Parts: sequence; structure tokens; C-alpha cells
Amino acid sequence: MNYSQTVQTAHSHFLRSAIPQSNSLMDSDENSFLGSKIDDDYMPYIHSHWTTFRAPAAYQHFLLGLIYAVILVIGMLGNMLVIVTFFTTKSLRTPSNTFVVNLAIFDALMMSKLPMFVLNSAVEGQIFGKIGCDIYGLIGSYSGMGAAITNAAIAFDRYRTIAFPLDGRLGMKAAIGLVIFTWFWATPFSILPFFEIWSRYAPEGYLTTCSFDYMREGKATQLFTMTIFSWAYVFPLMMIALFYSRIISHVRAHEKMLKEQAKRMNVKSLSQGDNEKSAEIRIAKVAISIVILFICAWTPYALVALIGCFGDKHMMTPTFCMFPAIACKTVACIDPWIYAINHPRFRAEIQKKVPWLCIFGQENKSNDNKSTVSDATEVKSETA
Repeated sequence: MNYSQTVQTAHSHFLRSAIPQSNSLMDSDENSFLGSKIDDDYMPYIHSHWTTFRAPAAYQHFLLGLIYAVILVIGMLGNMLVIVTFFTTKSLRTPSNTFVVNLAIFDALMMSKLPMFVLNSAVEGQIFGKIGCDIYGLIGSYSGMGAAITNAAIAFDRYRTIAFPLDGRLGMKAAIGLVIFTWFWATPFSILPFFEIWSRYAPEGYLTTCSFDYMREGKATQLFTMTIFSWAYVFPLMMIALFYSRIISHVRAHEKMLKEQAKRMNVKSLSQGDNEKSAEIRIAKVAISIVILFICAWTPYALVALIGCFGDKHMMTPTFCMFPAIACKTVACIDPWIYAINHPRFRAEIQKKVPWLCIFGQENKSNDNKSTVSDATEVKSETA
């Protein structure tokens, strides 16, 4: 079967009410079409919508491959620094830091599939065919959903530590239990498409990345899209917003109580000192950063999936659909640097191991010493 016949078969199978395909395009050089370098036996897995677009220029594939290569180097370095520092520094192996290293593992998993994307960009298709696409989608699903629910677990841990510092802090067994839970959380909607039990993984955009098949018509696709949208995006975001809003409310209530008590005692202030204030400000900054990063990472992907499933597919150009993938990879690259820079002991240990990494300056090291002045400050610094 030649390429044109294969495309027509895919059209009739996937898109009965398809966007009209231009005959002039069909009659032109096959290399001008997106998907022209995909093996014929893999074409049925590619939604016919993508074959209505001209193939991207070679420089576009090269540029994307270069961007992903930079993200891979920076992201893998940052995440591996956090992981290695955690496992080689006994004092860092605390319940709160267990969630931080779990997030670094999920983000490193996200980075691990980028070499495959670079190879795909080089051949302008799927270098390993269907199995490569399935593995790419499986890794992306595990790392994305796992990182989302781990961010929620970090928010829960910080809330418990700050709101109930004496009897609410999680122990190591509870922390490990929650970490295991994050992997179970990511499993159902990663495995189901992999075995094509419910939905499947399919190429998207420039056909060099793969995600769950949100383009295929039918109620099953719509139900899967709404389910995974809620499971991987709405629920984690609601939990993150809930716990961080409670942290802010608790800090405000605590400061209000101190002011009222100071007024009754006829003293100017019952402030706990500049060190602890600094720790609280740092916590607030990291909390805001995490929420913003989470929204920036996954809102574009969520919107693309919803448009592809329920909206006007004319909006779904290949270039438009590549930006959400870049967003989530970039955030997985940034995450470890946000945690390391704002965590005094992580920062100090990383600088000991890699003193040539000049991003951690001497001024930060002096601030680390201040962070250990009191036990209370140490508790809050650890959560930052």
C-alpha cells in the first residue's frame, strides 16, 4: 500500500467528519506533508488532522531539538544534584526533604525522555516507531502526574509543619507512605493508554512527541480526557491552593495574635526575630513560585487537550501544539533550582560538592549560618 492510500485509510478510520484535504496537497511531493517520513504501518496511529499540514522546515526541527538538548543538560544536572545530595548527606534525609527528592526523581524521569525527542527531531519522525512513542508517552505521563501530586504532597507537608509544629509534623514512615502514594496516583492513567485498554499514546504536533490520543473522535476519548484532566490537573491544583492558602491564613493569624498580646503587655512587639521573619518570607516566595510554575507547566497542555477533544481542531496547528510540551519540560528543568536555591542546607551541601557551580554565591553561604540560629527557624527553613 502506498503512502496516499495509507493516509486515506487513516482518514476514513479516524475522521469521518474530517477537515477537507486539499487535492493539490495530496498530489504534491509527499515530503511536503507532515508525516511523510513516518513508516506506512505506523500511519494509522497518527490522526489525519496532522497530515493536512505541510511538514515543518528542517531548521524548525533543529531548533526544537537544540532547545530540548539545553533543557536536558540543565534539568538533568539540577535534578541529579538534588538527588545525589539527598542520598549522600545524612542530615538532609528528613521527611520534608523526602518529598523534594521525589519531585526531583519525577523531573529527572521527564528529562530522561528528551534524548529520544532529539533523535526524533533528527529523523523528523518516530525513530523507534510505535514502541518508542508508547515509552515516550508512558514516561511523560508518569513524570507529569507524579510531579503534580508530589507538589500537592509538599504543600500538605509544609502546612502540617508550619500550622502544627509540635504534633503535626510528618514522620519518615508517613512521608515514605505518601511518596509511594504519588507513584500509585500516576499509575492508572499511565498504564491504561500504554496497553490501549483506555485511550492510547499517539504522536502530536510535529509528530516527534507523543501523548495520550486526545484527537480521536468518540465519547470514550472525551470521557478519558475529562477524567485525566481532573486527575492530573484539577485535583492537584486544588490541593496545592488549599494548603498554601491555609499556610498564609495561619501566618496571618499568628502575627495578629502576637500583636494583640503585645498590646495587652504594653510592649512594642513580640516579634520572633529577623531570622524567622526571613524564613517565613522565603516560604511564601517558594510557595508562590511553585503554584505559578505548576500553572505555567500544565495549563497549556490541559488547554490543548481540551481543544483537541472538544473544540475547533482548526486551532490545533503543529507549531501551536509544541509549545505546551516545551512548557512542562522547562518547568521540570527549573524545579530543582528553585528548591536548591531556597533551601539553605541543600544549597550549602551542593556548593560543597560542586564549588565551581558559581550560581551559589558566598553571600548565600553566610545566610545559611543565620538559618540555624534557633530550632524554630531551622524547622521553617527546612520546609522552604
